Amino acid sequence: MKYSDIKNALLLIEDPVEKLEMVMDFGKSLESVPDGATCNEIFGCASFVQICAKDGKFYGRADSSMVRGIVAIILAIVDGKTIQEIKEMDLAGEFASLNLNFGAGRLNGIQSMISFFKNL
Repeated sequence: MKYSDIKNALLLIEDPVEKLEMVMDFGKSLESVPDGATCNEIFGCASFVQICAKDGKFYGRADSSMVRGIVAIILAIVDGKTIQEIKEMDLAGEFASLNLNFGAGRLNGIQSMISFFKNL
């Protein structure tokens, strides 16, 4: 799913609970990590999270439906971008623009995922 579609869908919903349900639905669209991908565990997340790469494309996996949705959103933001473009992006600001209400534990994990991309 393209990031513009994700963002437009989320911005149409005002109810925070419905937004979080939609985030979980986005997680269902995560592509499987292909064989031979290089994977990195993201530390600082409440759940198990890996960001993987193969042939210039990023993939992810997580052990909770909410976190899979967060991973799907972040991967959609960086999809098709070069490493340099990703490093120059305001990933935190873009993610914050979605107006999602997460607790401190989830926000720490989101920051860890963003830091991973900033440090490529």
